[in-house]
Amino acid sequence: QVQLVESGGGLVQSGGSLRLSCAASTNINNINSMGWYRQAPGKQRQWVATITSGTNANYAVSVKGRSTISRDNGKNTMYLQMNNLIPDDTAVYTCFASQDGLLHWGQGTQVTVSS
Repeated sequence: QVQLVESGGGLVQSGGSLRLSCAASTNINNINSMGWYRQAPGKQRQWVATITSGTNANYAVSVKGRSTISRDNGKNTMYLQMNNLIPDDTAVYTCFASQDGLLHWGQGTQVTVSS
């Protein structure tokens, strides 16, 4: 069982930046892919970004160019750097890890962007 713990959320003004972290309880070298989803109040969950064990990254159109996903295998941690934040980025951000056909989820961290 992979346990994931997010941190780094908070309240930021429009145009600001945040770096979200997702710490795993296991060696992430063995995790095929990791990434982030987000869910805003009253809206469906939205995929944000994914990074593979080979560090290939993919982004949703809504965050591409403003966000960078990365992983530090030595720290068993994945990151999502978000820049030029806008109010539409307000959501609970949840990280996931895909390993051996199973999906593991964190508990989420709130990001609120004020206008």
